[in-house]
Amino acid sequence: MPAELSPIDKAKFVAAKRAVDFIESGMKVGLGTGSTAAWMVRCLGERVRQEGLKIVGVPTSTRTAELARQCGIHVTSLDEAKWLDITIDGADEFDQNLALIKGGGAALLQEKIVATASDQMIVIADAAKEVQQLGAFPLPIEIIPFGWQTSKALVEEMLVSMDVLARDVTLRMNGERPLVTDESNYILDLHLKRISNPRQLALVLNQIPGVVENGLFIDICDIVIIGHGDGRVTVRDINSGSETDDQILFAPTDNIFADLGE
Repeated sequence: MPAELSPIDKAKFVAAKRAVDFIESGMKVGLGTGSTAAWMVRCLGERVRQEGLKIVGVPTSTRTAELARQCGIHVTSLDEAKWLDITIDGADEFDQNLALIKGGGAALLQEKIVATASDQMIVIADAAKEVQQLGAFPLPIEIIPFGWQTSKALVEEMLVSMDVLARDVTLRMNGERPLVTDESNYILDLHLKRISNPRQLALVLNQIPGVVENGLFIDICDIVIIGHGDGRVTVRDINSGSETDDQILFAPTDNIFADLGE
């Protein structure tokens, strides 16, 4: 086996491994973005190669599309696929109601569009991503570049009336320049520490001129699969109210580990 993984990477791997069990031949599958989603794409590619699984993948970023092709997954656009059976993605935070903060990888716009165009969304995460209240992770919002400072000022003004613990808003940078998303937009990170009413905040944010979308995913996630460093996974289904524990045999192949770019 390749070099020993850290407990966090083991947790991500087993969550991803369990998630791809939900995928069947003939499905159209949304492919998330980020380090945990990258494990999922590699595990899915292994099933495609070893089992002849016939699927179509719809990636949520250019880097996910590139990885999926490298793994032998047939990739298409959402416009071509039209509607998906399932989307599997990571999250930066999730709470007991499976409300999420996403966008740490700057792909929140495509991620939300793909997830809402799916019959089911499964989130894969390590146990550290579960929180009592959202907000410790900075909330990303995608904004258009034109007049971005005005949009930022409007967001700051709006936050005064919101029940949040802090109100620091920063422009996400890529070196000395603003980070630019796949849709040629900017990202503002809202350092709120605690969000008492995520649903209200999500609605209000999207009313601000210049804001394209926010990283709060409310009533979108159906199942969360929580990975643990010892190989255990917890599968929590918000619709059925069920929670089950499984043990994943940790024997990843060289194909999954090869050329990891995460």
